[in-house]
Amino acid sequence: MKNKAFFPLYVDLEGKLAVIVGGGRVATRRAAALSKFTRNIRVVAPKITPQLEEMVKTGAVAWVNRKCMRTDLSDAYMVLAATNDRRVNDDIYRICKKEGIYVNVASDKEKCDFYFPGIVKYKEMVIGINASGLDHSKARRVREAIEKVLIEEDL
Repeated sequence: MKNKAFFPLYVDLEGKLAVIVGGGRVATRRAAALSKFTRNIRVVAPKITPQLEEMVKTGAVAWVNRKCMRTDLSDAYMVLAATNDRRVNDDIYRICKKEGIYVNVASDKEKCDFYFPGIVKYKEMVIGINASGLDHSKARRVREAIEKVLIEEDL
């Protein structure tokens, strides 16, 4: 499949459930970014990082301490599959596509209805940076440069 550009869309997540399946590094980054925009985040994983544990303690996310079941996805607006098991991620993708739920499989850009952008949130500004799934380090450098300008110029 040739590379395609995704349209940047800003979504109001209030009242919409974001489900993250997996409790590792990628899931932690996704939860931290989403928590700036909603408290309606459910992490489903038998084990989570210490950072996610802290987010659970502060109420930023809810944790379902077990492997994912189909019912965990049924009321989701969006699902982020971030496990280290390709079969599980593929199953989540198939379920979400069948149910009409937006899905992002972190390990497979071909199985994404949306890409998760690098996010700059400064004062009233919200800026998403995306490299079409091709160069994550370049997107990170651009995000860092934008943050630096906004802070230095106090824009």
